[in-house]
Amino acid sequence: MPSKAFHPTELSPVPLHTQVRERLRERILDGSYPAHAQLPAESELGSLFNVSRITVRQALGDLHKDGMIFKVPGKGTFVSKPKAFQELTQLEGFAEAMSRMGHEIYNQVTSHQTLPAPPEVARKLGLARDQAVSEIKRIRHLNREPLSLEVSYLPQAIGERLHREDLAGRDIFLILENDYGIALGRADLQIEAALADPALALALRAAEGSAVLRMERLTHTAAGAPLDFEYLYFRGDAFQYRMQIARRN
Repeated sequence: MPSKAFHPTELSPVPLHTQVRERLRERILDGSYPAHAQLPAESELGSLFNVSRITVRQALGDLHKDGMIFKVPGKGTFVSKPKAFQELTQLEGFAEAMSRMGHEIYNQVTSHQTLPAPPEVARKLGLARDQAVSEIKRIRHLNREPLSLEVSYLPQAIGERLHREDLAGRDIFLILENDYGIALGRADLQIEAALADPALALALRAAEGSAVLRMERLTHTAAGAPLDFEYLYFRGDAFQYRMQIARRN
């Protein structure tokens, strides 16, 4: 139960259901209602906030749309597990971003091989058709749970050097820059929604056909040369990208 009473007021220009929604949001975010905790019934929340059940229902509806709560028919309303997120304001590796936020990261390398470049990979990296490339597949674990599958393609010479590196514990970006002295410049991104096929569902411990966030990322060196092409697949129920954009003047 929340530790502080709160009484919305109709004198405020902010609608009552918005006031209730924001107080509930605050208490979810500060841990008063932890992940997977059951919220009080609508009638109890109405009494707690001194508002009608209709107002409570509107507030809960907004939180449900935002993904902060979920309903189990016949059982009640529960707090959702917060999604991890990464800001798309700068080029950085996944572990860089997540470690800064206090998350535990582990990478399971499932494959590291040399093969002829698939047509799309050759085109992206500016290679001759069927030229050898290094393919690295890793399942990224966030707080000991599988979150994403990453398939990276790099020039063969770099890929062979990466065989000697700790890919389970380090980002490839950091190895390229700090160990190999390759300055990174920009990345071209393409993000879309997709559904988990059987292999992807197995890797991410997700339901077959569940929503995933699919990204293609082509990273260039500071000199502008294409270096690293990746397919990234994130669990849609556990991760999001965030960005801030400004209207052009």
